[in-house]
Amino acid sequence: QGKFTLLRDTRTDGSFLVHHFLSFYLKAGCKVCFVALLQSFSHYNIVAQKLGVSLTAAKERGQLVFLEGLKSCLDLLFGEEEEQSGQPSPLQFMSESASNLKALFDFVRTSLTPTGSDSWKGPVLLVDDLSVLLSLGATPVAVLDFIHYCRVAVCSQLKGNIVVLVHSNEDSEDEENELVVSSLCHHSDLILWVEGLATGFCKDVHGQIKIIRRVSLELTAEQDHVQIYQYKIQDKNVTFFARGLSAAVL
Repeated sequence: QGKFTLLRDTRTDGSFLVHHFLSFYLKAGCKVCFVALLQSFSHYNIVAQKLGVSLTAAKERGQLVFLEGLKSCLDLLFGEEEEQSGQPSPLQFMSESASNLKALFDFVRTSLTPTGSDSWKGPVLLVDDLSVLLSLGATPVAVLDFIHYCRVAVCSQLKGNIVVLVHSNEDSEDEENELVVSSLCHHSDLILWVEGLATGFCKDVHGQIKIIRRVSLELTAEQDHVQIYQYKIQDKNVTFFARGLSAAVL
């Protein structure tokens, strides 16, 4: 509880981790607020069904609060956004001159604050993918402020967890995105860094994952624990193995 997990991908797609955490927390009985900025609800629902979870059912029973970023953006841009219960759209910053994400934070806090009838185990904020907020016009400072306030509200006050996906590329000229990524790395309790293979495409090894446990955050003078595995994504699961020990090689 109270942990901030950063999912980072470079030269590959790390969205399989988002699907894992989404199904994992729903199966565990947690209340989940999913800020989905990258894909539609039907996309996440189809993948979740393969993993044995129905997002539609989770929404109906109040366990999942889903923000469909693609639809909200279009509604805002074309003026079709209807204010729900007098509240502004969570992505209101797109149509305002001030780039602050207060409306999005209010949406998260309201979604995860327990009510008297809630019996969920703990609140979870899941964001896919944070880099999209920069593309929509938010400043790096606004994005980092948003994450800071979410950490205070979700991790510290509600004793819940936050899982955030960001795309990064060390060779990229997108300085704003790299600033956000490096800042988040310093604050994360756990970093799952998915990278494409330096040698290029391989049928039996889809990439490698670096698991960094931030022990240094606990001020124990210990170095961070780093483990590196390679992986292969299958239809309903992912196989992990030590580097060079793929079944195809052995």
